[in-house]
Amino acid sequence: MITLNHYLIFSAIMFCIGLYGILRRKNILLLLFSTEIMLNAINIAFIAISYYRGDLQGQIIALFVIALAAAEVAIGLGLVLLLHKKYKTLDLDNLSNMRG
Repeated sequence: MITLNHYLIFSAIMFCIGLYGILRRKNILLLLFSTEIMLNAINIAFIAISYYRGDLQGQIIALFVIALAAAEVAIGLGLVLLLHKKYKTLDLDNLSNMRG
């Protein structure tokens, strides 16, 4: 039997993987992927808690998080394309020297 603790532990592990990806990566595209992993971990936690409480509040919040993630991907990929077009790299160390 899978309990709420199993879902929350899985969600915490996914969140930590995403956080590690954000802290250690130097590529903008991988930062976006890590952010998506963190948002999906949050969604798993919200939906699991909602299911075990027997209400729909967590599932509604998860829908808002999904909408936020879609907006983040749209804006993030647009920025990635513009930065790659202008600087020919996605490495954050090289992009930190950007000047107006």
